[in-house]
Amino acid sequence: MILTELYDPPIQGLQDVNADNSKPVWRTSRKTKLTLKQIRKLRRMLDLRNYEKKKHLDKVRKQYGANAAPAGGAPPAAIA
Repeated sequence: MILTELYDPPIQGLQDVNADNSKPVWRTSRKTKLTLKQIRKLRRMLDLRNYEKKKHLDKVRKQYGANAAPAGGAPPAAIA
């Protein structure tokens, strides 16, 4: 969880509280079966999460990656 998720309003379309039927009921031990609609929604959420992770990693690599080679083209002289 990201800290900003606590303070920012939820993004529309990512969670539907009315469709959440996973609340446990007393004396019911059977698991609910996933519908195709739920499976497709989980797949879209996973794809979105992977896309956001890739974008974040690209940003981090750009920010903390190695610098380009010096303009002279030769490596810096070693201290003897």
